[in-house]
Amino acid sequence: MKPMLLIDVDGPLNPYAAKPTRRPAGYTTHKFLPPSWAEERKILLTLLGMPDEEVKPLRVWLNPDHGPALAALPFTLIWATTWQHEANEYIGPVLGLPELPVIVWPEDRVEPADGVYWKTPEIVAWADGRPFAWIDDEITDADREWVSDWHDGPALLRRIDPAIGLTAEDFEALAAWAEAMGTDSVDGH
Repeated sequence: MKPMLLIDVDGPLNPYAAKPTRRPAGYTTHKFLPPSWAEERKILLTLLGMPDEEVKPLRVWLNPDHGPALAALPFTLIWATTWQHEANEYIGPVLGLPELPVIVWPEDRVEPADGVYWKTPEIVAWADGRPFAWIDDEITDADREWVSDWHDGPALLRRIDPAIGLTAEDFEALAAWAEAMGTDSVDGH
């Protein structure tokens, strides 16, 4: 059985924190207006006293080489993003990925204590002891410790710089971990 690769969109695939005027090399610009984004923005505009303001599309940078590179890894690919099913509608097609399973987050998110990211307990519960690697820009040492304490299987938590996105080094580390997956450790490097 292949380990799972849990994929966040914003940060790893969309280097949103790069300078707005400097699209990273290899990336293409896309303007998306997913329903969840439009709804969230409409609520915000209404709260700001601008209910008639038009909701502008979200600018997303994607590298089309990432789809084949992800598909070539020895993992079962899973979306672990707040885009949820919209990742299959908007992100996957640009990258050439098939429809992927999605982790659906609870509507009422609970922020864990001690700096643990809200996704971390949800991911561990969802993985249910199965081996996984997780790429996200919000991962910290607190998350690695939490997973080590609460997850019964092997896990790799790899923080991706949201100003850079996935790099060749990240793909190499993921492939190496999957190949050496006989260990029970959580490795963040």
